[in-house]
Amino acid sequence: MKSIPEKIQDIKSHGYVLDFSNVFELAFENYKKIAVYAGLILLVFSVFFGAIIYLILASTLGIEQLTNENLLKFNPLNLSPVHLVYYILANVLISALFSPFAAGFLKMADCAQKDQEFKVATIFTYYKTHHFLQLFTATFFISVISIVGGLFLQYLKLDLLSMVLSLSISFFTFLTVPLIVFGNLKAFTAVKSSLIIISKQPLVFLALMMTIIGGILIGLMAICIGLLFTIPFTYSMTYAIYCTIFNIDKEDPIDSIGQSDF
Repeated sequence: MKSIPEKIQDIKSHGYVLDFSNVFELAFENYKKIAVYAGLILLVFSVFFGAIIYLILASTLGIEQLTNENLLKFNPLNLSPVHLVYYILANVLISALFSPFAAGFLKMADCAQKDQEFKVATIFTYYKTHHFLQLFTATFFISVISIVGGLFLQYLKLDLLSMVLSLSISFFTFLTVPLIVFGNLKAFTAVKSSLIIISKQPLVFLALMMTIIGGILIGLMAICIGLLFTIPFTYSMTYAIYCTIFNIDKEDPIDSIGQSDF
C-alpha cells in the first residue's frame, strides 16, 4: 500500500476524484455517532474556558469595560504598538495551544468510524503524542500569516481583501490537521500538501465548505446552544474528506496490532 506522501505525489501529478455525495454520506453517518457526545463536551468546555477568559479580561480591563458595546467597537489597530504585539501573540498562542484539542475531535470521529470506544480523554489524545509539536507549529505558522496579513490589509483600509485573505488561508489549509494526525506529516509539509490537494478540486471543496457553514448557521438559529451540536459535523466532514481522498476504510483489527499513536 502506498504511503501518504506517495499518494500526495500522485495527486500532485494526476489529481484525484472527490464525489460530493459520497463524502456527505460518510460525514453524516459519522456525525450521528459523535454528535451528542461531542456536543456535550463542547458545551462543558465552552462554559469552563469562557469563564476563565471572562475572569482574565475582567481582572485586566475591569468588569465595566466588558460590555457588548465595547466588545463590538474593539479594533486591534487602535492599540498601541506594544499592546498590538501582545494581542497578536495571545491570539496565535491560544490558537496553537488549542489545536490539539480540536484535533481530538478528529480522533473521536476516527474511533467512531472504526467502531472503537471513545471517551472524554480522547479529546486530549494529541497533547500526549508526537503530533503535538507539529500541530502547534503548523497552527502557529498559519495564524501568524492570517492575523498579521489581515491586520496589515485593514491598516491599508482594505477590509474586504483582509477578509478574503483570512478565508482563503483557512480554505487552503483545511486539511493540515488531518494530514498531521493521520498522515503523520511534518507541519510545513502538511500545510503545503493541503494547498496542493485542495487546489486540485477547489469547487468540490467549496461546496463541502458551504455545507459545513450551512450546518453552523442552523446551529446559530437554534438559540446558539444548537451550534455546539452542529460544530461536530465540521470534524466529521473533515474526517470524511480525508478518508475519501486517501481511500481509507475501516481498519482491519489484525492490521492494527502493534500500532499506536504514541
